[in-house]
Amino acid sequence: MSTVEKALEFENRKFSFKTTSDRILAAREAKDLILEVNELYKEKKDSKLMDLMKRLTVIKQKIEKRLKGRPLTATS
Repeated sequence: MSTVEKALEFENRKFSFKTTSDRILAAREAKDLILEVNELYKEKKDSKLMDLMKRLTVIKQKIEKRLKGRPLTATS
């Protein structure tokens, strides 16, 4: 399976994380895929690869936001 196919499969996957470790693994997988697609982009300079990296980055940011949780509200 090529890197692009793996990235597209990851992008279309249904995300329902039961545990924190599931979220951590998904964030790491997203990061690895982004880096692999970036290597391809460096060679080919295809705008479709850049768009794919951007979409994967958005997914990764959502996962990481969920990992960090809500900030505590300041009480005065």
